[in-house]
Amino acid sequence: MRDFHPPARRTPGRRMEIPQHGKVMNTDSELRAEPLPYPVWGAELIDPGARQQMDNAMRLPVTVAGALMPDAHVGYGLPIGGVLATHEAVIPYAVGVDIACRMRLSVFDASAIVLNQQKGRFEKILQGNTRFGAGVEWKPPMEDPVMDDPDWTATPLLRGLKDKAHRQLGTSGSGNHFVELGELEVVVDDAGPGLDKGKHLALLSHSGSRGTGARIAEHYSQIAKNMHPELKGGGGDLSHLGWLDIQTQAGREYWLSMNLAGRYASANHRVIHRNIARASGMKTLAVVENHHNFCWIERLPDGQEVYVHRKGATPAEAGALGVIPGTMGDIGYVVRGRGNADSLNSASHGAGRLMSRTKAKETLTKTMRDQYLREKGVTLLGGGLDESPQAYKNINDVIAAQSGLVEVIARFRPRIVMMTDDPRDI
Repeated sequence: MRDFHPPARRTPGRRMEIPQHGKVMNTDSELRAEPLPYPVWGAELIDPGARQQMDNAMRLPVTVAGALMPDAHVGYGLPIGGVLATHEAVIPYAVGVDIACRMRLSVFDASAIVLNQQKGRFEKILQGNTRFGAGVEWKPPMEDPVMDDPDWTATPLLRGLKDKAHRQLGTSGSGNHFVELGELEVVVDDAGPGLDKGKHLALLSHSGSRGTGARIAEHYSQIAKNMHPELKGGGGDLSHLGWLDIQTQAGREYWLSMNLAGRYASANHRVIHRNIARASGMKTLAVVENHHNFCWIERLPDGQEVYVHRKGATPAEAGALGVIPGTMGDIGYVVRGRGNADSLNSASHGAGRLMSRTKAKETLTKTMRDQYLREKGVTLLGGGLDESPQAYKNINDVIAAQSGLVEVIARFRPRIVMMTDDPRDI
């Protein structure tokens, strides 16, 4: 289910090609008069503000191609759910403030029935082995080889961030970040090792690179803004779309720092899952994980090398496994990418917000949220009203809108959900 905005030209009998695909303007600063066309999945689910932000990104002189996922909603610069391919440039705000925000799913050698049989025990395990919220740390710090990565000494900024990063290792952010236990039902025979068809106990987490990623994003976003003052004029403030030439010192520093933040975010999840598995005495049979706020060097079908930004979008190259969560009260999905080139090998990263955080707090009540969770059989430990299931789009509609991008191989039903009610994001 997709449309094209603006309408793309088609050649009968041939695969759709995006007009002007691969053409980059000669000037370093002049915006295109009109946005490049880009495909949209689930157009009926996406608000006009997100479409306008994507249009703005497609006017950049460094933009080569783009796509919009069905969970898209307004963000800073590039909309959440936006995918953008650029030529020799990286856009910090098209990656996002929470660099390498990601998912990790661990499948255990136990039945989900134990969550009902030993509910109190598993609640204590989650509470004792997680930390949520802005600035939270472990004392003493957790250990992981990522803290020995030599790139921590590559720049003054990274050297200054290392100690805090170590203290925050194995913690989670606020907002929509979570750690939850539930039932994973694998629905295909060929999901992969450890993912046998049937029902399993599983652990699912969502978080990113914590304060470290945020400081990197803020530092290099400001540099990018300062380098492109022209983006403040000419029909609106587009300064959040400022880019860094990858050949400049700032571009190379950001690229190194972003990739280190990615390894650090992965380690955060690894520590959380390791600690919970040990505390529960369970063996891990399989792991599925993926970033969804990151930039990758990839090649388009014509062979051109580009920098693909996925801001709130899941990599979905052919055969790749990923996790697209629902809400605290709704099913999430483990998917396998179909390698759709028109989407830049991407899919959504979740259900996507239906209400802003402010509107959710003004509209929803604790009674409404808790009744919904009771009906779904979910126990919530923490969590703000702005994360109520009713504040999000219907995840099943979002998944249906991208059936050409991913294949569903498993469904995850949350049972015990750990979050925070701290409204800050990191």
